[in-house]
Amino acid sequence: MRIVVLTGGIGGARFLVGVRALARRIGAEVTAVVNVGDDVRMHGLQICPDLDSVMYTLGGAADPERGWGRVGETWVIKEELAKYGAEPSWFGLGDKDTATHLVRTTMLNAGYPLSAVTAALCVRWQPGITMLPATDDRLETHVVADVEGERKAIHFQEWWVRHRGEVPTHRFVFVGAETAKPGAGVLEAIAAADVVLVAPSNPVVSIAPILAVQQLKEAVVNGPAPVVGVSPIIGGAPVRGMADRCLATLGAEVSAAGVAGLYGARGDGGLLDGWLVDTADAATEVPGVTTRAVPLWMTDEDTTATMAAAALELAGVAR
Repeated sequence: MRIVVLTGGIGGARFLVGVRALARRIGAEVTAVVNVGDDVRMHGLQICPDLDSVMYTLGGAADPERGWGRVGETWVIKEELAKYGAEPSWFGLGDKDTATHLVRTTMLNAGYPLSAVTAALCVRWQPGITMLPATDDRLETHVVADVEGERKAIHFQEWWVRHRGEVPTHRFVFVGAETAKPGAGVLEAIAAADVVLVAPSNPVVSIAPILAVQQLKEAVVNGPAPVVGVSPIIGGAPVRGMADRCLATLGAEVSAAGVAGLYGARGDGGLLDGWLVDTADAATEVPGVTTRAVPLWMTDEDTTATMAAAALELAGVAR
């Protein structure tokens, strides 16, 4: 069996831990198509937060307390940059993390595409799945917001890390999406998939940038594999992160049904065949989409693997 997961963020990385565990039990192959909309260049280094979150989490190096970055991280570089007065001062580079960014940037500057760089980095971390950037092209999530009395477009990282999303926000823009092509191997993975899962990631800034790559979205929607999503909202609140603020900006209801409505039913030109919700949202109904309620709190690997198994059952491909 071949499983493709559209994913991004910490929640998506944790979901992949369960998908990988399930895949090992049933002899399946997993390919993660990872969001790159959060990517940003700072201090001359190319930073790919979602790719790194997946890589570190599956490689056993993620910080379990912060939920992002490396465990046992130190901050000498950040402190030294602050002493120089180097900007941006609001974005911290950990020492261990900086090594990853240095290797990535060196390879990108040498002409390697992001997909090849990611594969090279994964040789060290051995995530146990295939990790593919959604695109090798520039695609960045920018946010139109009111900052210090002026309406402007700022990078997602500035909106979230610097301002914590607490500025009047009007819309999200995926810069470069119009010309971005699917990353190397992405279309082939989707075409060969037995099922496509949409991780419980932020639907606006983790999944939407992936689907903003038009050829990629068309491959999923028009492909033969059933598509099942997992709700990132439980009982009217996000499991973590800022999904509620993002959904409010779009005028969407902060609920399992609200997120499913954004994705839409595949039969109506949308994305979903099935939608997995938490037992707290068992009454959720989505026109044209088959729903099922199971516990969605990803408390440990076994619980998350059980979630993944329920998604495969809903897709009709369980073994």
